Amino acid sequence: MAQDLQSRVDQMFAKDRLWAWAFVVVLWIVLAFVYFAVSGIIVDPTAKIVAAVAAFLVGVFNTASIAAMISHYAHDKNFIYELDIKHLDAHR
Repeated sequence: MAQDLQSRVDQMFAKDRLWAWAFVVVLWIVLAFVYFAVSGIIVDPTAKIVAAVAAFLVGVFNTASIAAMISHYAHDKNFIYELDIKHLDAHR
């Protein structure tokens, strides 16, 4: 039973980690798309640079926060996911 619980915890964590990194990839794609869609209507070169730097910083800080979240979840995954599994099993 304990092995089954641990494998379920590992599966849930792996799925959440995959979704988190998928979100980061989509975020970078959206940031690039929005920058290139908007840069055509920005006439001031300084404003283009500011927009590029702002988009880059948003991407970097969000990537760092997702990486930190995954790291913290990895350390506490048994506590986090065992509680979720117990609640899921209780409603079956």
